[in-house]
Amino acid sequence: MAFPTVAPPARGTLVRALGVRALAANIVNSTVGSGIFVLPAAVAAILGASSIIAYFVCAAAIGLVALCFAEAGSRVSRTGGAYAYVETAFGPYVGFLAGALFWFGSEVISSSAVAVVLIGSLSALVPAVSGALPRALLLAVLFAALAAANIRGVRTGARLVEVITVAKLAPLLLLVVAGLFAGQPANLAWSSTPALGDVGRASLVLVFAFGGVETALTPSGEVKRPSRTVPRAVLLGLGVVTLLYAVVQLAAQGLLGPELATHQAAPLASAAGRALGPAGREIVLAGATISTLGYLSGNILAAPRLLFAFGRDGLLPAPFAAVHERFRTPHVAIAVHAALAFGFALTGSFRALAVLSVVAVLLIYLVSCLATLRLRFLDVRTDGVPFRIPGGPTVPLLASVVVLWLLSSATGAEFIAVAEVLVVASGLYLLRRVRRVRRSAVAPAVAESG
Repeated sequence: MAFPTVAPPARGTLVRALGVRALAANIVNSTVGSGIFVLPAAVAAILGASSIIAYFVCAAAIGLVALCFAEAGSRVSRTGGAYAYVETAFGPYVGFLAGALFWFGSEVISSSAVAVVLIGSLSALVPAVSGALPRALLLAVLFAALAAANIRGVRTGARLVEVITVAKLAPLLLLVVAGLFAGQPANLAWSSTPALGDVGRASLVLVFAFGGVETALTPSGEVKRPSRTVPRAVLLGLGVVTLLYAVVQLAAQGLLGPELATHQAAPLASAAGRALGPAGREIVLAGATISTLGYLSGNILAAPRLLFAFGRDGLLPAPFAAVHERFRTPHVAIAVHAALAFGFALTGSFRALAVLSVVAVLLIYLVSCLATLRLRFLDVRTDGVPFRIPGGPTVPLLASVVVLWLLSSATGAEFIAVAEVLVVASGLYLLRRVRRVRRSAVAPAVAESG
């Protein structure tokens, strides 16, 4: 059955004010995060000097997926992102699974991975805290402090976002300039052409650094002429990000050569130290620390709201929907989210956590690409004329194939971890259905006895 076309009212709706430049800038800001401060070493460990290939492969894959998000977002205007698109296309059960997987992979595991980067940067700055016990204590203090701050209702203002953006971009640009003058061209020479499987594994890891485009495209209802603006902004934004990442990788590779793969904790800081001495190393470490801290603060502010919503809707026990009497925040959801992120950060390495997060996110990407086809078939239009990807089903299908290729590089253990999340989510959904059936059966009996 086709959805009726809903004409947007003249007043009371969102203003379409975002042009190509503004939307592209939002994509850059949402994508460039803490991952780039550590991923060059992980990619170099797989591909060596030819690591640059993986950046362009990953950018192409994310670009295809981003176009699917753009069309789906223009068709489904309600909040919720990927799980809203999936729920509209495939129903509440699949939508809930997408939401649960998104929370697990994109929120809990990714924040754990970023926390590992933060502790690695701090350990490089202060070697005395690099042991197992100090690391555990730092992680505990970090998540406890962030949880406590967010329970008290702390908000991050626009100025703080701007400061964090400058703090994460300035050290990267400094490293690029240093690489131009101090890098060794011999360190960039390829010894052989990389195997396709290795490119796939390296690209899988890099998805962690390229994630965020879908978040930047959330305000689809506020984009001017989306059929032209969205694809141009996606190409421009991803182009800038890819260029930045590529020159950063080349700079680090040129400065450290084969040694890059051995500096897993803080590779860019080591590269800056090689070119600029201790001062350059500390500047990059400070930038990485601020960037990761900003991400974690925002994550623990926003992500627990999904747990709160699940508790409110009966998909999780009622305490998850509890609101603090004084601070009016979902304190139980925040505490549980922080505790889980702390547990994963304590027991996992960055690369293992990043890949696990990527596997979960790629599954969300896959079902979102398929949802785009379904939404187009149903002709869903909740806010006027939607953006439509040119070429018929070519882009969504090609994006799905590319995502499946990237997923083929994951391990069985990572798929098992994701499957466990889906099993638990399915159990919670079934339990909710059973409760609803029981309530609907009891209600008439109570009415008759009254």
